[in-house]
Amino acid sequence: MRYSLDVRYSECDMQQVVHNSVYLRWCDDLADSFFRDLAVGLESGSWDIMVKAASITWSAPARLRDTVDIDIEVSRFGNTSFDVTYVGTRGGDPLFEATMVYVCVVPGSLETAPVPQELRDAVAGHG
Repeated sequence: MRYSLDVRYSECDMQQVVHNSVYLRWCDDLADSFFRDLAVGLESGSWDIMVKAASITWSAPARLRDTVDIDIEVSRFGNTSFDVTYVGTRGGDPLFEATMVYVCVVPGSLETAPVPQELRDAVAGHG
């Protein structure tokens, strides 16, 4: 899925370049939209996720008032975890690529749980 956002003043440093910490915040915020758009019932209380790892590589900076397009896809499923890849572009030119590893957990705990079939099915049906 693709999401677009406009770079705001508060996200930039004095050179009007987006601060490095903002990119992962964008990814985290858009993950919420992504799971809602997949309609997988993440907030149903039957399963939850936690971020285990995040990595990011920049190709070019986003700047104040840019429109950034971010494509999101589940790039790997494991037994209790899955990876989501985020590719950010501006006008088709690459800006960054990030991967976040999510671990499924029993709600309200740190106990790992299997990746729900409803998530696997929603991703397969959307691709």
